[in-house]
Amino acid sequence: QVQLVESGGGLVQPGGSLRLSCAASGFTFSRYAMSWVRQAPGKGLEWVSNINSGSSSTYYANSVKGRFTISRDNAKNTLYLQMNSLKPEDTAVYYCARVVAGDPQDPKYDYWGQGTQVTVSS
Repeated sequence: QVQLVESGGGLVQPGGSLRLSCAASGFTFSRYAMSWVRQAPGKGLEWVSNINSGSSSTYYANSVKGRFTISRDNAKNTLYLQMNSLKPEDTAVYYCARVVAGDPQDPKYDYWGQGTQVTVSS
């Protein structure tokens, strides 16, 4: 069965960095575009970033552009999100999701991970 397992979250000070990972299994990872999506406390889901299957195209929400970098290693079936210059407003649960349709900046998903908490606070 399809599984997406996020890791790498934690508590970090403003201006700090974290690297999130998403280990995929149960499907041919290299055939799918993947996304990171987040949900801040008391708010709805926010699309963060998208990468196509071959890593040739990446997309970012304006709120993270220039600070976050999405990447993937298809040999390791793993998706990454490098987060730099973190701000308190980046505090959220971060999910990886498998893309099945939609615009690259408004994708539709069929599977999600369980999420990893990122807290940016001094």
